[in-house]
Amino acid sequence: MVDTGLKNKTIVITGASGGIGGACARAFAGEGARLVLQGFQHMEEIDRLKQELSVEVLPVQADLTDEAETRRLFSLAQGELGPINGLIANAGIWPAEARSIADMTLERWNRTIETDLTSVFLCTREFISNLKKRGSSDPSIVIIGSTAAVFGEAGHADYSAAKAGITYGLTRSLKNEIVEVAKRGRVNAVCPGWTMTPMAEEQIAGDSVEEEKLMTRPIKEIADPKDIANAILYLSSSKLAGHVTGEVLTVSGGMEGRII
Repeated sequence: MVDTGLKNKTIVITGASGGIGGACARAFAGEGARLVLQGFQHMEEIDRLKQELSVEVLPVQADLTDEAETRRLFSLAQGELGPINGLIANAGIWPAEARSIADMTLERWNRTIETDLTSVFLCTREFISNLKKRGSSDPSIVIIGSTAAVFGEAGHADYSAAKAGITYGLTRSLKNEIVEVAKRGRVNAVCPGWTMTPMAEEQIAGDSVEEEKLMTRPIKEIADPKDIANAILYLSSSKLAGHVTGEVLTVSGGMEGRII
């Protein structure tokens, strides 16, 4: 068995009630990490995870678009489980209705940017601020982007813009900033393609739709959330990925673009 070095490390996972967040919680629990699981609307899923997992779990309900609530999340995590070693910035939304930019309302644009980009700014700011105060020898941030950041997505310019902002602009800026407070600190991003999560299931349903989603992939399978969680686990481990930072890892079965 490979030693990831994550045993007894405190890891904050945002959006833990979703498919990828839940898979991350199980993967990190399997390594013996202590978990802070953030949710907002579906805390019952996080409560079920807590009952399922055999490690220390702190569920926290928080609106990550709110500065005070985000600060409270990290304060509770520090107070209950000690110094935070890792952040998995996974929380976000994908508005299902396709809207061209010409028809997109400012309300929808602002909501997506606030939920998918500003929330990650607030979480990473708190994480690095806490590092300044309490330190950690090898902290890690993994930001969850999307192939929409890599290839764009017609009808979802709001989502693509937000994910590109956190994937490229934020990840590659913070990998230079984190080392100012922790010399072995690392920041990376994972960009999933279509993954069989509750958020995506309706969009994938049907053989013809699934075939279209897989058309530019050599691996003709929709990803399982575990596939994404394993990549996140790797990047979070300083033993496995201690010299990897500022990277964007696309986990999409070799996807080369979108069908226009």
